[in-house]
Amino acid sequence: MLEVSEINSFYGGAHILHDVSLKVAAGEVVALLGRNGAGKTTTMKSINGLVRPKSGRVEFTGTETTSLPPYRICRLGVGYVPEERRIFSDLTVVENMEVGRRQASGSGHAWTFDNLFELFPNLAERRTNLGGQLSGGEQQMLTIARTLMGNPKMILLDEPSEGIAPVIVEKMAETIIELKNTGLTVLISEQNLHFAKLVSDRAYIIESGEMRYEGTIADLEGTPEVREKYLAV
Repeated sequence: MLEVSEINSFYGGAHILHDVSLKVAAGEVVALLGRNGAGKTTTMKSINGLVRPKSGRVEFTGTETTSLPPYRICRLGVGYVPEERRIFSDLTVVENMEVGRRQASGSGHAWTFDNLFELFPNLAERRTNLGGQLSGGEQQMLTIARTLMGNPKMILLDEPSEGIAPVIVEKMAETIIELKNTGLTVLISEQNLHFAKLVSDRAYIIESGEMRYEGTIADLEGTPEVREKYLAV
């Protein structure tokens, strides 16, 4: 579904991504692992058009998206859940979700208020609360729900476990597994290896803007030297 081929991305004159490549098949959950500052968020933004690679190629469902603006990539079916969440603090839960509404294309799974409130019962209970009144974990749920209201084919989740309570981290893992069961394709950037192991089929590790590892979660479990070199704090 997604193929990133040898992209090089910059912030001004700073060369951040160096020939980064990755693939995500339809229905997979793939983790992009790495320490803070390794290049995970820049990779996400290079996929969704917020950062335009200077070279290389990004394809989504067979369409080259490397030079497309973010709204065009979104319309193709790529949803983005940023690390900063970026909810509207002065809008209610329902109003935040309404902002993301977009009609589903084709005959795939369609997200509605009803099935999203079933997926996120905390949001159902607080549907009339303002976004700014929610906890950090609830704001993360709201950001995901708002993105799903756009009925994407794939979502990019940037650090979904960052800054939320352990009990919510476990709930978030259950949610991602449920999303996979609907056929949704997911690419997650994470520092939390435990969380990634709960939900992912495969993993990439990025360090200093370069891909250092690719393999299954089981393979990564069997290579402690890789975990120690690239993921240990």
